[in-house]
Amino acid sequence: LTDNGAMYGAIEFYQKALDAGVKPIIGLDAYLAPEGRLLKRAHIDAKPTRLVLLAKSREGYQNLLKLSSIGFLEGFYYKPRIDKEVLRIHSAGLIALSGGHQGEIDEALHNHDLEKARALASEYREIFEDGQFYLELVDRPEIPEQEAVNSALVTLGRELSIPIVATKNSLYLHPDDMEAWKVLNCIKGAKTLEQFERTQAYEYDASLADGAYMEQRFSDVPEALANTRVIADRCSLELALGKWNFAQFMIPSGKTFRDVLTEQAFRLLEEKESSLSSVMIDRLNYELEIIDDKGFCPYFLIVSDFIQWARKNGIVTTTRGSAAGSLVGYAVGISTINPLNYQLPFERFLNPERPSAPDVDADFADNRRDEVLDYVREKYGAQKVAQICTFGTMLARGSVRDVGRALGFQYGFVDRVAKLVPMGSQGFPMTLARALDEAPDFKKLYDSDAHVRRMILLAQRIEGCARHVSVHAAGAVIAPTDLTDFTPLQIDTKEGKVITQYEMKSVEAAGLVKIDFLGIRNLSILGDAVELVRAVKGIAVDLEKIPKDDAKTFELLAKGQTMGTFQLNGDGITKYLMELKPERVEDIMAMVALYRPGPIESIPEYIRRKHD
Repeated sequence: LTDNGAMYGAIEFYQKALDAGVKPIIGLDAYLAPEGRLLKRAHIDAKPTRLVLLAKSREGYQNLLKLSSIGFLEGFYYKPRIDKEVLRIHSAGLIALSGGHQGEIDEALHNHDLEKARALASEYREIFEDGQFYLELVDRPEIPEQEAVNSALVTLGRELSIPIVATKNSLYLHPDDMEAWKVLNCIKGAKTLEQFERTQAYEYDASLADGAYMEQRFSDVPEALANTRVIADRCSLELALGKWNFAQFMIPSGKTFRDVLTEQAFRLLEEKESSLSSVMIDRLNYELEIIDDKGFCPYFLIVSDFIQWARKNGIVTTTRGSAAGSLVGYAVGISTINPLNYQLPFERFLNPERPSAPDVDADFADNRRDEVLDYVREKYGAQKVAQICTFGTMLARGSVRDVGRALGFQYGFVDRVAKLVPMGSQGFPMTLARALDEAPDFKKLYDSDAHVRRMILLAQRIEGCARHVSVHAAGAVIAPTDLTDFTPLQIDTKEGKVITQYEMKSVEAAGLVKIDFLGIRNLSILGDAVELVRAVKGIAVDLEKIPKDDAKTFELLAKGQTMGTFQLNGDGITKYLMELKPERVEDIMAMVALYRPGPIESIPEYIRRKHD
């Protein structure tokens, strides 16, 4: 897998290939800045040159992470660009291919500048020593002069003792995927299919070729085919995935993380509860044993530290989700609820039988969340902290609209078809296949109108494809060393933040634990309300000590006055609350738990039983 300038899919590809019994080869199709990555001016990269880099080993993979990150963080100018200066520094463990018809050497041969081609080939041979640089004979039969260039590359290779290799760009799997691939490019470039095809110099089948085709295509240069096997055999990358690495949290000399966490948990819980019962002591020891066995003591100390810092600095914060089931978490300030009071199980958060990482959903007032991230960057180092990327995907309705635009259909026509696709329900996104089954009017139009059928068939091909990359709403990672030891990085162009190129699952597989820093507007409102009450009434309200049995609060919920109330302010759940008429906090807990796909069907019966 050699994506253009980026490594977004590397980990997922590696995992899927191993699962399928296929040897994964990870690489990068790098953009080279002709006059250096730091030089950025108009038209400087009118003809970007390419170089294909493949990881032979773990060292090569680490260098790919560095090079891809440099391309974005230092060299980005319309595209992520590297140069030969950084190639020299990070060439170890890599195999390089000359880049085919978009490579520097091919360009020189196209221009009949044999001396320049010879000098460039010698330079790359020197950068990638020990025969790790290959001249690439690319399969582009539709380019008339490419055959002559390939022939010149064979001669050049023999003259300079540089091996040659046969290659073919594969941008999709099957030949009949070509139109869908063109449509994706139209969506990316905001063009119609007609405009896109006018700008294409050549019609090119970029599907995945089989061995028989390549053997026939390069039968006159058997060594170029043989070298594909040589390269495949040399690339033996083994990644140790799923081993978590936590930030370097400083503890007193001579003590372990378990020692520090145990001392904090017992001391702070006693301060909160005035005395420790045998049940509390047994629960603390049980949890600490599991936390330590799994190696998660540092994680608890790290999360406790930034949450406590936020509270001390007046930032309204809370913790949601299964972490509320941890008595250790309550003791060290991660959560504010004693799980024993609500019979919350620890195993829902950390299960001794399950190898998953802990996941604390920490919420902060959204107008001050960035202060918490700044604190973490200052404490651990800016080069060790980044937010995680996420990918927007082509959903059912959106893919219909995108394809309709690309095909040049009228807006009104496309809009009418798209609106026939039903909306998905919470947790169950709609697909076009489901829409054809469940929406009779949509199916009727699909069957009767050739334009609609073409639009839907193309939309189904691109449905689920990544549309854009953006910043994850909450997820961040804190590494023990530079982040580029674990994940490639990039700049989010909208917000200007450094983010990972690996999404949530891949970044955790690569060895970093996702930590959620979610900005919640409701908490900002609560913080502002506390300040207003203090300013106007002179009363200091402690949000954590508000009574949970206030009758007037439950009356408001029963009347449906839920606007601005976190998780209770949607139309559906408000209707159910009015029917339920909650009288205690446990009623609200049950409603939040039931209002999700699956158990939502049981809500009417639950309400009937509550009212006997």
